[in-house]
Amino acid sequence: MVKLSNDALRRIIFTNLGIEDGDVIIGPRVGEDAAIVKVGNKYMAVHTDPITGAAEGIGWFAINIVANDIAVRGGIKPRWFLLTLLLPRDVDEDGIKAIMSDVNKALSELGGSLIGGHTEYTPGIDRVIASTMAIGIGDRYVTTSGAKPGDLVLVTKYVALEGTAVLASDFTDELLSRGVPKEVIYRARNLLREISIVKEALELADIANSMHDPTEGGLLQGLLEVAEASNVRLKIDVDKIPILPETKQIFNALGIDPLKSLSSGMLIATIPRERMQDAISRLGRLGVNYSVIGEVMNGEPGVELVSGGEVVGGKVRGFITDEVMKLWHGRYGK
Repeated sequence: MVKLSNDALRRIIFTNLGIEDGDVIIGPRVGEDAAIVKVGNKYMAVHTDPITGAAEGIGWFAINIVANDIAVRGGIKPRWFLLTLLLPRDVDEDGIKAIMSDVNKALSELGGSLIGGHTEYTPGIDRVIASTMAIGIGDRYVTTSGAKPGDLVLVTKYVALEGTAVLASDFTDELLSRGVPKEVIYRARNLLREISIVKEALELADIANSMHDPTEGGLLQGLLEVAEASNVRLKIDVDKIPILPETKQIFNALGIDPLKSLSSGMLIATIPRERMQDAISRLGRLGVNYSVIGEVMNGEPGVELVSGGEVVGGKVRGFITDEVMKLWHGRYGK
């Protein structure tokens, strides 16, 4: 999967949305994780996403990726799910059972229910495609566009967790040939189980001004989407971005940038400075590691990267093509 550029979305997709509906609070917008629809005195969050770039654990990804996008809406728990499985002919019933076992485990941990969907053998594909919709209802919501000058930028867990797990699962032989030890690859594969950000997003819902789930394009794309949606500048200290040793070793071996790679498992939140200690205390009680990596400032929308107090690499703007997906499509794409 390679997303359309933001410009193409605005020109082609966002100009063909049917009738206006006053109950749609947040519809299709660049950087916003889920639609928000007013239902009575409640807010319903709805999101859908396909999983196309992971072979191992696709059932786990299919549930958790969309659940994350609901949870970052703030206080809205992902509750109902619909799953479409498109299968190549060589996937037998045992293969389907393995996928659905992972789906069931993910739903059970989240407290969610699969309420519908569709399953078929689809001609012309050689890998499973899983597309999932998630729905939740709550009393309030948080947006990507809510970041305010003066906020501090907090991230949870580690950068490129999702990308590390995908690479370790789908590029094992290449990593071994480049000197990455088997035990590192094994630990990296297990990071698949760390991609949920639901509990921390729900915990920070009432104090965060904005929250975002960085997926394709990685942390840098996620930060850029916060900046552009909120019309602010983010000043980010790259030395404070948390990264696991396994991620460093795998990404160095393949020569790609973890900051521009699949990063489900890392929550981006902008927190008012006076509430940051509260946020830190809450994350500590959950046992979720975090890092405060920058601040929100007035200025032209974009991301400014600094290291050792000096600007590095210029301001990040535009659209970032995901490094893991480029590598994946280079091998499996047609």
